[in-house]
Amino acid sequence: MLRIMPVGDSMTIGSAGEHTWRHRVWRHLCATYGGPVTLVGPRETMYDKAADAPTSYAYADPDFPRHHLAGWGEGWLHMAPLVGDAVRGCRADILLVSLGLIDLGFYTNAEQTAENVRGFVAQARTANPRIGMVLLPVIPNIRAATDEPFGAQVAHFNELLAKTVADLDEPASPILLASTPPAWDIDAHTYDGTHPNAHGEHRLAGAFAEALHQGWGLGGTYRA
Repeated sequence: MLRIMPVGDSMTIGSAGEHTWRHRVWRHLCATYGGPVTLVGPRETMYDKAADAPTSYAYADPDFPRHHLAGWGEGWLHMAPLVGDAVRGCRADILLVSLGLIDLGFYTNAEQTAENVRGFVAQARTANPRIGMVLLPVIPNIRAATDEPFGAQVAHFNELLAKTVADLDEPASPILLASTPPAWDIDAHTYDGTHPNAHGEHRLAGAFAEALHQGWGLGGTYRA
């Protein structure tokens, strides 16, 4: 059984009524991996906007394995102290990670955020020395498009993230840098300039799926 843990912020946890990219990538791997695959993590809920809390189980597909390590408003800063216990307790084989927007927007600059990536990787490897990780850069969003200093921080962090992946990748515990979904359009692929709509969910899932397929030969080419 391949055990995959999605890790992320509001774009990963999703909100009530959504499928989420987690669902899309799981469906893809079920069809193409060639063996049993499941999602794991210490959390299950989605974000309930009405309650302003992660209390919803209203997934568009309630039958898929909804486990994850994601939270609305959480970033590398928040997940680095949690990931070791999560990997250990859930026996994760691979982490699919989409983080950084929250850090840069509210907590840390690009250099500090990159240091938290290193701390995250170290904690994950302490729990499982053979853990595999796929890291997604911060994708285009409305704030980066309209706030020039913030946009510069995002671009700088993405450069540092690529260097960090190159520095930390090792045969026993490989790390892949996923590509930003091609032709990402904040008007067509999000419902508010940041959070993915159904088209965006497929594109985010495709970014992870293509990294898994091209980097490690897991699954196949993503078909929305």
